[in-house]
Amino acid sequence: MENPRSPAPKPRISSSIPYYLFDMPPRASPRTVYSDRFIPSRAGSNFALFGVSSPPSAASSDAGREDGSGAYASLLRAVLFGADQPATPDLSPGVAGRVSSSTSTSSSSSSAFSTPSGNMFRYKVDVPRRSLAAQFEDGLPGFSHFHPRAPRKVPKSPYKVLDAPALQDDFYLNLVDWSSHNVLAVGLGNCVYLWNACSSKVTKLCDLGVDDSVCSVGWAQRGNHLAVGTNMGKVQIWDASRCRRIRTMESHRLRVGALAWSSSLLSSGSRDKIILQRDIRVQEDFVSKLSGHKSEVCGLKWSHDNRELASGGNDNRLFVWNQHSSQPVLKYCEHTAAVKAIAWSPHVHGLLASGGGTADRCIRFWNTTTNSHLNCIDTGSQVCNLVWSKNVNELVSTHGYSQNQIIVWRYPTMSKLATLIGHTYRVLYLAISPDGQTIVTGAGDETLRFWNVFPSPKSQNTGSDIGARSFGRSHIR
Repeated sequence: MENPRSPAPKPRISSSIPYYLFDMPPRASPRTVYSDRFIPSRAGSNFALFGVSSPPSAASSDAGREDGSGAYASLLRAVLFGADQPATPDLSPGVAGRVSSSTSTSSSSSSAFSTPSGNMFRYKVDVPRRSLAAQFEDGLPGFSHFHPRAPRKVPKSPYKVLDAPALQDDFYLNLVDWSSHNVLAVGLGNCVYLWNACSSKVTKLCDLGVDDSVCSVGWAQRGNHLAVGTNMGKVQIWDASRCRRIRTMESHRLRVGALAWSSSLLSSGSRDKIILQRDIRVQEDFVSKLSGHKSEVCGLKWSHDNRELASGGNDNRLFVWNQHSSQPVLKYCEHTAAVKAIAWSPHVHGLLASGGGTADRCIRFWNTTTNSHLNCIDTGSQVCNLVWSKNVNELVSTHGYSQNQIIVWRYPTMSKLATLIGHTYRVLYLAISPDGQTIVTGAGDETLRFWNVFPSPKSQNTGSDIGARSFGRSHIR
């Protein structure tokens, strides 16, 4: 012990001094004395909370106080440490003897105390306590209490289904696109149809004839211009508002399966392995030629700042080009199957996602600014399309062999928010509405299905009316 003490006669305890479980020997001069244990006075404690009656009052006689104090000390020790625990070895001999002598007296006095059936610190009742935030709410008029947001629910069924006869089951084609004016363009056989999402009106834009067929469609970022790639290697530009063809551009030797706009610049990818850059303001069919792929070009996407073009091919390669290059500035060869699914993030500059075909099944993420591979997710199915939400940091992938599913992912954790099932063939086509809330998917089962998967920009919570529109089925032609 830090402060050892020898046995001494017990001093008289003044009624104004609270009783402790240890005695203080007399000192020549008043000064603070320390012990190796501190047991506080419980004179002001609320013993009713623990099921223990209050100790005897200090106004009783000296003899009664001595007997009651011994009983109280014995009971307190039994409650705190158990009934079979001996006296604590830290007590001085005098104190230990006093506690021992008080044990016999405690049996007669124990009726004055209600002994609880367990440790004193096991409360009988739960006392409601207000949180710190709730206490501040009363004092601060501008304080708003935070309520955690529940996970967003994505409807598992499409709110609309359109029959799309002759929608081809071909992985390398891109036959569906949604314009900034809320008009959906669909290539069906040798015709292109327009479906107005506001009025549900269907318009036949063009018919290529029996000798040709539609392989790709792509809306200009602004305006009503629609590009149509054909099986004969031609690219037609149409004014959709007047259903009038503006011009026809050639120079590809084989079918044109991929189109991508960058302002007035149109990029077209073909089975002839070439990407042509076309400026529709000039008379020439193309202004530059990009060579690098060793097989059909099946995916093309410009970045949101129009500075980089990503291309994917049947040679399992993903290339990145800048505005002035004729050779790819970045080459990614990690995929083991055709790369059709390509999407640039609208939230992070230089973040690119790509998906591989049946032999690959992976979604990979790239940072084109640092030229680094960020992540790889094995989806278990052929990745046909990718699109990012512009409202939240999420993306959608559509799949083919063997599950034909649609998956909503949260980035960067890549946790699944929803898996949507409905198509009976590969989900080869995907487009997103201009408000960023709805996607449309197309498959070889000749249906177009509309899904509400993303929240609106203003209400990114569970209270939004996603999926509130009625289910319907109609024809696109």
